Order: sequence, then C-alpha cells, then structure tokens
Amino acid sequence: MDKELNVTYLIFGGHVELNKYRYLYFMLVFIVYILIICSNCTIVYLIWKHQSLHEPMYIFIAALLLNSVIFSTIIYPKLLIDLLSEKQIISYQACIAQYCMFYALGCSEFLLLAAMSYDRYVSICKPLQYPTIMRKRTIIIFLFLSWLFPVCHFLTLATMCANQKLCSFTLKVIFCNNTFFKLFCVTPKAITIFGVFALLNNVGFPVFFIIYTYTRILKICYRSSGDVRKKAAQTCLPHLLLLMNHFILITYDIIVVRLEYDFPKTARLIMTLPVVYNPLFNPIVYGLKMKEIFKHLKGLFCRQKMN
Repeated sequence: MDKELNVTYLIFGGHVELNKYRYLYFMLVFIVYILIICSNCTIVYLIWKHQSLHEPMYIFIAALLLNSVIFSTIIYPKLLIDLLSEKQIISYQACIAQYCMFYALGCSEFLLLAAMSYDRYVSICKPLQYPTIMRKRTIIIFLFLSWLFPVCHFLTLATMCANQKLCSFTLKVIFCNNTFFKLFCVTPKAITIFGVFALLNNVGFPVFFIIYTYTRILKICYRSSGDVRKKAAQTCLPHLLLLMNHFILITYDIIVVRLEYDFPKTARLIMTLPVVYNPLFNPIVYGLKMKEIFKHLKGLFCRQKMN
C-alpha cells in the first residue's frame, strides 16, 4: 500500500485558507501555467519554422524552452488539482517521482547553458573552426547528455530514497523538493554523499565551465573591435542572466532546505515563488534580448494584427 503525505501549503506568508480563496488561487496559477506554455512554445515554433534560426545557439535555446515546459508540467497540474481539493495528498512514490523529475530537469538547464556557453566560445574565439566543431552530431550529443546525465543521477538518488523508514507524513511545501528528506527517521550518509556528488556534477562543474568560457570570451572581446563586442553582448548576456537566475534558485534550495536554515515566512515566500514562475523568465529573456528571435516574434504578432 502506498504511503500518503499530507501536504500543507505555506504560501502568502502562512497557511492558505483554501475554502475561502481556492478559486482565486486556482485562476492565478492556471493563468501563469498557460502563459508559460504559450510563451515557451511560441519561441520554439519560431525557431522550428524559420531557417535562419536553424543554428546551434537557437537549437539549444529551443531545448531550454522545451525543458521549461516539461518542468512546469511536473508542478502545475498537481498544484491545480490540490487547490480544488479538500485534502492535499500525494503518495510517497509519486512524491519521489516529482522530486526526481524536478531536480533532473532543473539541473539539465545548467548543462544546456554550459553547452550554449561552449557554442558561444567557439563562435567568438574560434570562428574559422566553428562549422567543423559545432556539427549536427555534436549538437545531438550535447542535447542527449544534457538530459540523460542528470536523469541518471537523480533516478539513482530516488531509488536510494524509495525504501527509507519515515517518521513524518507532512510536507509544508507546494511540491515535492528536497524537503521530503525531513520525513526520514534518519538520513543515511550514502544519500547525503551521493546528493552532494550529483550536485557537483550537474551544477558545480557546469557553472565552473560557463565561468571559464565567458572569461575567455571577455578576454577576446577586450582585444577586438566594437562590432565583436556588440555581437558577444547580444548573444551572451541572456545566457548569463539565466545562469544567475538559476544559480540563485539552487543556492536558496541548498541553504533553506538542505541546511534547514530558518528564514522568516515572508522571506521564504519571496524566495520560493520564483521556482514556480521561473519558466516564464526564459522566453522573456530570449524573446526580448535575442535580436533574431525578437524580429521574428514581432513579425508574427504584426501578421496576427493584420489578419
């Protein structure tokens, strides 16, 4: 028989009065979810449709946006169901599955950003070798590893957690994240060590690699003409913004959840909600900051108005 977890909500600074505000919260969450799906899929569609966007950089962007859609689908449908339910319950196995997919997809964003930083490094620092290095086969390998690598890590971690003895059955969260480790009577050292190993492989090393490649890019740009600097800024700035955003979120997760630091409720709310609406950040950054994508996006909406 599946173990069941009684999920208690801690949003808006305290326990949500679901009976009073459930439909308002449901509509707000539903609108955000629809915006995430539409905005991400619109840019993916533009990249797929226009031949000028069939370049490695835009293919990686499309992969990142698809990742955001899947990421939100792991959280939002269950959250919407819970908002309309009298009791917010999830089986222990389903909680582990949500945890595994949540972190696997979250970490794959770091690996995709690392692949994009390498693409920018080759494009700016080794332009003559770019066509031979960034071939179709190389792109497929990068995409495959960006999803497979974190899935293997967190599937292993989820398997290790599956048969742990529980001393608590209440989670004060809106989805299953690292908090569910607090349900264990004792967290085995093997799980803690492997968790740190997975974090280093999927976040630490990619971030270090991204910093290294962008440092090299900055050195090349400093010695180059104004046009090269402008091109580098246009293509690299969105990646750096996303990297900073994801790094802040993962840092929050480690400090608050894993180290059990006691933040005030308001601070916890401010830092937790970005995890939920974070998938909206990617299409906004790439839609507005990437010149080619913005041009096609503007053309799409102009045609819609004319029709």
